[in-house]
Amino acid sequence: MTTRKSLTAYGVAAAALCAAATAGYAVHAGVGPDGAVNARPIPNASGSAPASFADIVDRVAPAVVSIEVEGKAGPRRIGLDDGDGQDGQDGGAAPQGLPPELRRFFQQMPQQQQRAQPMHGAGSGFFISSDGYLVTNNHVVEGADKITVHTTDDRTFTAHLIGRDAATDLAVVKVDAKDLPFVSFEDRGKPRVGDWVVAVGNPFNLGGTATAGIVSALGRKNVSGSNYVDFMQIDAPINRGNSGGPTFDLAGRVVGVNTAIYSPTGGSVGIGFDIPADVVASVSKQLISTGKVTRGFIGATVQDVTPEIADSLGLKGKGALVAEITEGGPAAAAGVQPGDVVLQVNGTPVASASDLTRAVGLARAGEPIRLQVRRDGQVREITVRSGLRPSEESLASNDRTGPGGGGADDSRMLGALGLQVAPDSQGKGVRVAGVDDGSDAAQKGLRRGDLILRAGERAINSPVELRSAVADAKKAGKKSVLLFVARGGVHTFVPVEIGQG
Repeated sequence: MTTRKSLTAYGVAAAALCAAATAGYAVHAGVGPDGAVNARPIPNASGSAPASFADIVDRVAPAVVSIEVEGKAGPRRIGLDDGDGQDGQDGGAAPQGLPPELRRFFQQMPQQQQRAQPMHGAGSGFFISSDGYLVTNNHVVEGADKITVHTTDDRTFTAHLIGRDAATDLAVVKVDAKDLPFVSFEDRGKPRVGDWVVAVGNPFNLGGTATAGIVSALGRKNVSGSNYVDFMQIDAPINRGNSGGPTFDLAGRVVGVNTAIYSPTGGSVGIGFDIPADVVASVSKQLISTGKVTRGFIGATVQDVTPEIADSLGLKGKGALVAEITEGGPAAAAGVQPGDVVLQVNGTPVASASDLTRAVGLARAGEPIRLQVRRDGQVREITVRSGLRPSEESLASNDRTGPGGGGADDSRMLGALGLQVAPDSQGKGVRVAGVDDGSDAAQKGLRRGDLILRAGERAINSPVELRSAVADAKKAGKKSVLLFVARGGVHTFVPVEIGQG
């Protein structure tokens, strides 16, 4: 996270504190036959700006709850933002690859910066059944020892975890109660950009709060590091503590779950992100049924084919570039290799790494997945038999340690790339011993200690081989050379411009 010294004003926003509800909401006049408070459209609702959002809030707010969690605080614990520029106990980068200004907004109460101190936090959620199942964000309840739910009619319940899915940041918990007001995903909204929406939640532990705005954009990628969610962007003000709360359209239908905000200041600046209702419906159904979400897995790390990467490969079009293969995984067994560009999966074109990840995720364990890949300029078909995707925690705990570095005393300058490189001590690849500050390599993030394993389609084991690969790319009229780089056990492809050196 970057600096956020103070909270800004929320701006001009339609906001109203929800009135305390009574148990009678469970049999509200607008409740449909299945008991869901959103089972019938709000009367006279339309796409135009209403004179008041009160009818919508009256209908749906009773299904929304405040959530308190307790647990033991620990280092880097679920990326909590306490508002002072730090994440969790020891600060540092945003959780799971979030850019600095993107924040999940589960709220952690101020506490001593000591590892053994108890953690107290607050978030939001909403009932999806009359017998107490409710949806919230995974990052709200992850690691919690105790979960307490507060309803709008001043009832308090102790909840237990049913299941959670880190890949979509969703979780289902349950309280032991009956005849609760709830919202149904059978009547979920399909929003368009420009539609009015109302968000209800528990910002800053204030309790039931409603804010209004519009759908600003659909299909936002790379918001939380998840390849399974295209987020909906809204400008209804949402803040820390809103995590897990629902957003509704003017007909009272669920359109999403509040999950993250973009904020250089720490407060709402009108850029919030929701998990779309169709994703929430699918994931919550699996969690209630089995306690977990299962997805296909081929054991390959992929990245988008950017225009620079496409140019360096002589590729016209898009795809997913295979950066790393899991040893012993399904892709390795089928013969997929780093550097392969996946063009199609099961006959459907692949335009991005997310396309491939989602298509694989839909496969059942043991099911064949047909990949069309480009390798060394040739297109070939490879069939991979899907495995079962490990949990996100298991994937994150993989050993990321890399090999030792080489000696700088045998380094050589590669002026065309702005790099100084040296043979690696283990004889595989070349180590970056220095980077020119003004070079494209520096701009792309290369740094001392990186291990270059490939250049273009050629394996590299010495500075001479790297120089030759760069010369060949330059002779072929390419503006950049695609380097396959390892750092700390993570592999990625980086296109670096070829200079005049």
